[in-house]
Amino acid sequence: MIARSFRIVCLTLGAFLLGLAPTVQATALTTAVHANQRLCFYADADKAGEKIGFYFAVQSGGTFEIDFEVTAPNGKVVLAGEKEKQGDYIFTANHQGEYSFCFENDMTTLTEKLVDFDIMVESEPRREAPAKQAQISEKTSALEESIYKLKNQLVGIQRTQK
Repeated sequence: MIARSFRIVCLTLGAFLLGLAPTVQATALTTAVHANQRLCFYADADKAGEKIGFYFAVQSGGTFEIDFEVTAPNGKVVLAGEKEKQGDYIFTANHQGEYSFCFENDMTTLTEKLVDFDIMVESEPRREAPAKQAQISEKTSALEESIYKLKNQLVGIQRTQK
């Protein structure tokens, strides 16, 4: 009985919070960065002042370290790091336009790195990957699926408010 009451309270609180905050969802992507390769991804900020979230984690390869650089539309470096295993950053876009998010694997001549990453722009609508959604639906109840979706939305909100 207590566990059921706790679930109801959590769901009610989560629904209340989601009603107050903008909808934000995130889906991490995975990419291989080959030896001596610089690989960039891009996201647009519709207006100055938007929050942009950037997360990455090296999953395999060598010592699990990679260099990264985030560049604003005006060419100025916003974030950079060397030999990082993971990072989770939130920053305010000071300029409208295209931001670049680059990974560089120049520490090795043989080993590729497998990197999970996510780029989240405050105004950008996000969708769950279809394969992931199908897996969730097949193995969980409706309540568990709601909790999972709620958790992802709360994580997105938390990252936006950092």
